Amino acid sequence: MRWPNLIDKTQSGSGKRMMPVGKWKRVSGTAVAAFALWVLAPGLSAADFDPAEHEGARQLVDTLVERGIERDWLESALRSAEFQQGVLDAMEGAAERRLRWDEYREIFLQPERIHRGVAFIEAHRDAFARAEAEYGVPAEVIAAIIGVETSYGRFTGHHRVIDSLSTLAFHHPVRGGFFHGELTAFLEITREQDVEPGSLQGSYAGAMGYPQFIPTSYRAYAVDFDGDGVRDLWTNPVDAIGSVGNYFAEHGWQPDLPIYHEAKGPEAPPKVIDFNRTARPYVSVAELDEAGIRVEGLEDDATVVPLALEVSEEAWRYRVGHENFYVITRYNHSHLYAMAVTELAEAIEASRALDAHQLEPTGNGEGEEA
Repeated sequence: MRWPNLIDKTQSGSGKRMMPVGKWKRVSGTAVAAFALWVLAPGLSAADFDPAEHEGARQLVDTLVERGIERDWLESALRSAEFQQGVLDAMEGAAERRLRWDEYREIFLQPERIHRGVAFIEAHRDAFARAEAEYGVPAEVIAAIIGVETSYGRFTGHHRVIDSLSTLAFHHPVRGGFFHGELTAFLEITREQDVEPGSLQGSYAGAMGYPQFIPTSYRAYAVDFDGDGVRDLWTNPVDAIGSVGNYFAEHGWQPDLPIYHEAKGPEAPPKVIDFNRTARPYVSVAELDEAGIRVEGLEDDATVVPLALEVSEEAWRYRVGHENFYVITRYNHSHLYAMAVTELAEAIEASRALDAHQLEPTGNGEGEEA
């Protein structure tokens, strides 16, 4: 899973404190004070995370030593980490926060990405079939996640993960605690799998591999899907396919049920409806009907996620999401992201169906023309 509501602008897809962690909590818990420290960050040196000089890094080492990881290894890993101001800057530029639906959609619904999705499924047909059978998630949905995240493994990020997570853990003005947990998980994973931490690259938010799992998701949901004894999402597409399926299943994916329904509504979204919340279905069809949003084919008491998608400065498109739509937002907490994954999956499915139809015999005999 990627860091919620972020797209790495350096990738196709399309997932931060001056003072040591312990002392910071005693001084202040406010974002204002954190920002005052954050602005000092550009003067930091490449050795800023050396546990011999950095109290927060030293405390992290002590914690992980208690969990059985060698002190020398941990100190070497953190000593190699470099502060990256660009990582902090990138956190403010997520596309989900600044684009309309039509602009966001254009990034992902390109013919090349659709065709690559078809080819990716064909290249790993057995893995996709096993994932669908075991987890109930359609091949096209799994492929669309990987397609949105990294264009099927082509663009997995160019930031060293150890740099990104160290920078965010100790210098992000609001989410430092969250990323401290991610840095901890990253160090545990790399030690367990005997991987050099400084050798791995990912997104500016520390998301990794084909599916761009953040470290805590990697630890919780990654699976060894090819049976080689290693959960490798960095270089193994089969493990990535199974892991995305497992992630969705663990978050409540409902096999054979729809992701959304089309709806119709007024020129502007009615203010009485709270649109686009990435929460479990929370508004009834009857309530939407009273507000002028029409949904065909659903019972009045059915609950849905109301979606208002801005397609131009003066035009909107309405849809309603079901439980499976909510599950996609557990991967990335953006309704735009979930809808882009959904439409890419639909496009891949349609392209595969067309290819299959074109390969069907005509019934006129081999080599004969109609």
